[in-house]
Amino acid sequence: MAQIRLARPADRAALYRICLETGDSGADATALYDDPELIGHVYAGPYLAHAPDFAFVLEDGDGVCGYVIGALDTAAFNATLEREWWPALRAQYAEPAVPAGERRRDEVMAHLIHHPPQPDPDVLVTFPSHLHIDLLPRAQGGGHGRRLLTTLFGALHGAGSPGVHLGVGGRNTRAQAFYRHFGFQDLRVLPGGGAVMGWRL
Repeated sequence: MAQIRLARPADRAALYRICLETGDSGADATALYDDPELIGHVYAGPYLAHAPDFAFVLEDGDGVCGYVIGALDTAAFNATLEREWWPALRAQYAEPAVPAGERRRDEVMAHLIHHPPQPDPDVLVTFPSHLHIDLLPRAQGGGHGRRLLTTLFGALHGAGSPGVHLGVGGRNTRAQAFYRHFGFQDLRVLPGGGAVMGWRL
C-alpha cells in the first residue's frame, strides 16, 4: 500500500519529474521541453519552498509516485512568490519575444514565470486556497488521488480555510471527470473547455 507523507526538500527532484511526466494534460511531456525543470519551477517548486505544510507525496516501493500541493491563502502565497520565488527565475529565463500562438512549451513556461496567472478575486472569497495534484500512471486508478485530496483537505480545513479551488485544462477530460465525480463544483469556464472548480471544506 502506497503511503502518504509530508513532502521534504529532498523530494524536489521527484516532484519535478512527476510534474514533467504528467505535464501534457496528464500525459508525459518530457519530449516537449528542452529544459526539463521549467514546468516544475512553475507548478511544483513554489509549493515545496513556500507552502511545505500543504505539500504531500505518495510513496510506494519504487519511490515517490504522486503528490498533492496547495496554498492556504492564494493571494498571500502569490505575494510571497513575487518577492521570493519569481525574481531569480526571471533573471534566469528571459521573457519570450515571440507572439503567444507561436511559443514553444519552454517559452510558454517562461512567459508564466514573468506573468503568473492571477486568480479571480470573486473565487477567492469562498475558495481562498488552491491545489495541484499529479500521479504517475502506476499510482492512478487505485483511490490514491482521493486519499491525497482528503489529506490536503484535512490540513487546509485545520488551518481555517473554508474552500479550495483548482484549474483544469480542456484537454484533460479525464481529470475533469474525476473532480466532478469527487464532488467539485464548476466555478468558471476557461477558454478551450477548461474549468475552475471548487470544493467547500
